[in-house]
Amino acid sequence: MCTTNESQAARLGKRVIYQIYIKSFSDSDGDGLGDLRGITQRLDYLADLGVDCLWITPFFPSPQRDNGYDVSDYCAIEPTYGTMADFEELSREASARGIGLMLDMVFNHTSTEHAWFQRALAGDPKYLAYYKFVDAAPDATADDPGEPPTNWQSKFGGSAWQYVPSLNKWYLHLFDVTQADLDWDNPDVRAELAGVLRFWRSHGVNAFRFDVVNLISKPAAWESDETDGKRFYTDGPHVHEYLQEMVREGGIDGLLTVGEMSATSIENCIRYSNPTFHELSQTFSFHHLKVDYLDGQKWALKEPDITELRSMFRDWQERMTAGGGWNALFWSNHDQPRPNSRFGDTERHWYESSTLLPTCTHLMRGTPYIFQGEELGQTITDFTSIDQYRDVESLNYYRILQEQGHTPEEAFHIVHARSRDDGRTPMAWDASENGGFTTGEPWLALTGNYDRINAQEEMADPHSVRAYYQRLIALRKQLPVVQAGDVHFLDTPSDKVISYERTLDGVRVRVQCNFSGERQPSLATDGGELLIGNYDEPATFLRPWEAVAHIWR
Repeated sequence: MCTTNESQAARLGKRVIYQIYIKSFSDSDGDGLGDLRGITQRLDYLADLGVDCLWITPFFPSPQRDNGYDVSDYCAIEPTYGTMADFEELSREASARGIGLMLDMVFNHTSTEHAWFQRALAGDPKYLAYYKFVDAAPDATADDPGEPPTNWQSKFGGSAWQYVPSLNKWYLHLFDVTQADLDWDNPDVRAELAGVLRFWRSHGVNAFRFDVVNLISKPAAWESDETDGKRFYTDGPHVHEYLQEMVREGGIDGLLTVGEMSATSIENCIRYSNPTFHELSQTFSFHHLKVDYLDGQKWALKEPDITELRSMFRDWQERMTAGGGWNALFWSNHDQPRPNSRFGDTERHWYESSTLLPTCTHLMRGTPYIFQGEELGQTITDFTSIDQYRDVESLNYYRILQEQGHTPEEAFHIVHARSRDDGRTPMAWDASENGGFTTGEPWLALTGNYDRINAQEEMADPHSVRAYYQRLIALRKQLPVVQAGDVHFLDTPSDKVISYERTLDGVRVRVQCNFSGERQPSLATDGGELLIGNYDEPATFLRPWEAVAHIWR
């Protein structure tokens, strides 16, 4: 299950979380969209994999402008995904298999179709105060609303402000224009959201993931700067006290909780996740997934900088450990391209690339997360046209990149490498039509290699990528040194190799990962016992995309 009374390291260090992007996981009724009953039907597969908890992306009512992260009712279920009875069945069946459920709470913003926002649009003062509305100039019009309150940019492109002529006000939306930011300075808002947590706790939910939760506290005054304004609201002025109140009033202290932290700092994440502060049990940070951003820009490509990647891992692992914080360990989620295609070579070394990455992170200090299909080695899309994409961010940036001077071909190349849809293609269950995901027309096309990269094929192969994941999960559950040991990164002869050690009570594990297609020198392993590796035969050097771990007992 997701909760125990053990210490933080023992409690969190042996858990493995599996993320389900519900829309793409398993369709039980043939409408082309995954659903709750589809998850229930696949629970034996998940139990066999060995995971402890399922993080399920939002299945609440939503107009789906941002694939469910635009919520219009926090305490109901989108009919497309099922009913409350379906959820309760899933909860019972998961619990019977020792698997907990983690719900994904989008508390920074609501959909503009939420009843609260609709009442605000009608001029209700109570609900106007639920959002970040700012008066426009007295002479503003729909055709000429004047300048917005700040120059802040939406993370999906364009201004973060939208003018409402009927109110003569602007509202803040850090994401899509249909995702209006809530005003967490309003105690009524905080009370509403704590009530949402209590509602789902009453329905058996025992873990929560909080979307972009470090953005909830905005500054008291509206200021512009020379860039996009994110420094004003990232890890904002009251974020820690608001989280403490939410945890207390929502009745979730001691549960497994994880916060998605946008552009955050180690210092803040120590405080978010150190149990002394009663905020969250662990944090997602994304700095390591920006090492292939040219000049720090998501929509500008470069080869991954492995030296920078090693530095990021070292800082976050060693400093979070020293400060009593706790990392969520991951390469992939519903917002990221498939990592084996991104950081490896899936054309020539698919198996090695697909097993190198989990070896690197699953043996670190923290709680590993597996994104659906990652355990199969699913790759990025083979789309050839922008018309095949569904993601609002990708479609926006295809246009923006051309406005910035890129040709359509260049813009498509960038979107193809960066799109969130790269990780959202449906789960491949078998080699039948649509990979066994649906009997209907899938909402998003599958990647074409599903005929060989699918669950049925890999469950029958003891040497598959999935079988390798099972071994990693089993090691975490078996070895206290992996669950709770200290971590120390090692200098290596090659800048393409990441190596670290875990130590506890005289036991030592050394991990070496070659992030290149070339042979690299290996650190000495004399006297060590092979713990796991993605090549069959031992060698005195590291082969292309090789990952290997040794243990000294």
